[in-house]
Amino acid sequence: MIRWVVVFKDAPEMLDVRARQDLRDAHVAYAKANPQLLIGGGLKSEVDGPFCGAMWVVETATKAEVEQIIANDPFYFPEVRTYEIFTWGKLLEDQTAIL
Repeated sequence: MIRWVVVFKDAPEMLDVRARQDLRDAHVAYAKANPQLLIGGGLKSEVDGPFCGAMWVVETATKAEVEQIIANDPFYFPEVRTYEIFTWGKLLEDQTAIL
């Protein structure tokens, strides 16, 4: 398996999507149902600022699988959210990080 990092960049209008409880609940349920999404969360440029994006760490065999996970996420609206996918190698491979 390959580790991938997905960095999402949100347009300001994505805040309207984030404000919808039904979409948030569906997004969280979707993430829980996809164990290949190892960890993720929203990004802010300032501690008290609005969300401006998100980051995921995903483990799959192919980039196409990552793209499929993104496309099916109830929080993904391509008109207000873009993303980049990077392969990722862990520097301290022998150590475990618990967040």
